[in-house]
Amino acid sequence: MSIWSLGLHHATAPLDFRGRFALPADRLEPMLRDLQEVLPGRPEVALLSTCNRTEIYCTGSHEDVAPAFGWLATCGGVPAPALRERAFMLQDGQAARHAFRVACGLDSMVLGEPQVLGQLKTAVRIAERAGTLGPELNQLFQRSFAVAKEVRSATDIGSHSISVAGAAVRLATQLFGSLQDRRVLFVGAGEMVELAATHFAAKKPLAMAVANRTRERAETLAARFGAKVVRLSEVAARLHRFDVVVSCTGAQEPLVSAAAVQQAMARRRQAPMLLVDLAVPRDIESAAGSVPHVHLHDLDDLSRIVSAGRAGRSAAVAQAEGLIAVAVDSFEQWLSQRHSVPLIRQLHARAEEWRTLELVRARRLLARSEGIEAVLQAFSRGLMNKVLHGAIAELKTADVEAHARARSAVHQFFLRDERQERRERPRC
Repeated sequence: MSIWSLGLHHATAPLDFRGRFALPADRLEPMLRDLQEVLPGRPEVALLSTCNRTEIYCTGSHEDVAPAFGWLATCGGVPAPALRERAFMLQDGQAARHAFRVACGLDSMVLGEPQVLGQLKTAVRIAERAGTLGPELNQLFQRSFAVAKEVRSATDIGSHSISVAGAAVRLATQLFGSLQDRRVLFVGAGEMVELAATHFAAKKPLAMAVANRTRERAETLAARFGAKVVRLSEVAARLHRFDVVVSCTGAQEPLVSAAAVQQAMARRRQAPMLLVDLAVPRDIESAAGSVPHVHLHDLDDLSRIVSAGRAGRSAAVAQAEGLIAVAVDSFEQWLSQRHSVPLIRQLHARAEEWRTLELVRARRLLARSEGIEAVLQAFSRGLMNKVLHGAIAELKTADVEAHARARSAVHQFFLRDERQERRERPRC
């Protein structure tokens, strides 16, 4: 039994490929149960799906990895070999280190960003509701939350980072200079769009508007920033009015076509337009970037900007990696001890069986009026013979290698000098 993780993220696969594996949030619970059914023995499973990564965490043997790859490939509609070329697979300590790095923001496009920790906590809650989270994965994730808190409080990993939303504002100011005479449209009303709206609002644009599938959410976000509400169905017709469009929805197909952008540019008389697509899969057709005077940027484009501050935080990264290494060692020890629990239970059960047999025999002797001393001698000899029988049988083997292993085990289990151990044990 082990813990492993597999999946793909921004460092292993391009945006369009990742987009095929963006799992709908409202389908994660049944998908988790479906995945658990596919794997032998119904192991513990959890799914993390964000704009930058889709990852499976699972308990089980290495043989379970192949059906998990097959299941994920089916979800993305690609052949399993094509997924393997873009995916990673990690086991035990490496899987734990990966989970801890993800929680700490070390594996994110934006170094040290905190949003992924919240997304990981959401993944745990969904697995709990689906009934697929067990003690081992729960321990892995709880320790990842703890080390993330320690890293954030003990290092400067999150300081001076440029978020994706901040990078979008930087692109806008590079293109237009001041934004005070520019109009901005936000498509979507989720966390990413809310963060982007916060950054853009600080630049005091001339006007802002929000379009969303659910009008109520659009109105809530618009009211916070003094923006107007645009119907999602009207976006294409009103696109020409905006200088900047920032989009991030959960739509499975593009909401803004290249044709709509081309029509909008004709009405703008070639005035430049910035399109920032933060969605996976894409909200804006990639062909829109070929329209003259249109500047289209997606998440992979923004990665060059958000990674600019990494070099200056190398000391914080090294410190964080050190804390993670300690946490990984601790988790591996816990996992190893937990895997020994069934064997320990078997050992206790066998010893209890021996004890019960010898007690029955001792009570029979007492019932026949045997002397107490004789009964105690018989009880202790019988128990001793049962305890030593297996070890002595192994010592009598003719196989040289088996005999050497038996000798080592006997010294380890029966002939240790407890007084010497007590002397060497550190005092508190």
